[in-house]
Amino acid sequence: MSTTRVLAVVNQKGGVGKTTTSVNLAAALAQASRRVLLIDLDPQGNATMGSGVDKRAAPRTVYQVLLGLCELTAARMRSEQGGYDLVPANRELAGAEVELVELPGRESRLKAALERVLGEYDFVLIDCPPSLSLLTVNALTTAQRVLIPMQCEYYALEGLSDLVATIKRVRAHLNPQLEIAGLLRTMYDPRNALSQQVSQQLEAHFGDKVYRTLVPRNVRLAEAPSYGVPAVLWDASSKGAQAYLALASEILGAAA
Repeated sequence: MSTTRVLAVVNQKGGVGKTTTSVNLAAALAQASRRVLLIDLDPQGNATMGSGVDKRAAPRTVYQVLLGLCELTAARMRSEQGGYDLVPANRELAGAEVELVELPGRESRLKAALERVLGEYDFVLIDCPPSLSLLTVNALTTAQRVLIPMQCEYYALEGLSDLVATIKRVRAHLNPQLEIAGLLRTMYDPRNALSQQVSQQLEAHFGDKVYRTLVPRNVRLAEAPSYGVPAVLWDASSKGAQAYLALASEILGAAA
């Protein structure tokens, strides 16, 4: 089996489908018989809830892992719904930002914690918070590749240049192997002329770094988290679920 692939799902803009992408891609890869770990690195804990785990009841979370209070194996849980392992997060993690600043190796705490279990997985996905914070820097220091979900709208392109600049800085100082895996167009509406225009600009500028898969606006994707089940399992025939299954195939194809 090839080495573990570690993907950070990053965009400093909120509401672009990061968590939806993280949860559904994890479940789709698990369905393809891959061993998957999803790390929730967002204090909102939405990936935890979307995986069917109550964030308030989690005895240990990624917060304790980052602060060195427990091993990653002690915080890891099983998403029975999704068929993958999960390191949960909750509001406690918001405090980690401040506490990490004082700690040695603050940018690489997650990387160090993950190294001990890396061999157990084919894929590790990290769902990042909507900011270019120390938590996101930890994800970028840990990952080999960055998956960027983005809406095809005007402001998205502006935010993208900030993100690319951050990725370059992390590559220069902390993680020389970091690369962009791809840009994923989410909440795509083909009837919208601006969507098409931005989509074409992305393809012109980033070429084969833009995934062929387009994730449409889809009510089933929005509904699934309230049931704590990834949409690819909640309604596998929905357009949104089909898109994430196609994305998983695209990623597996690229890695083959």
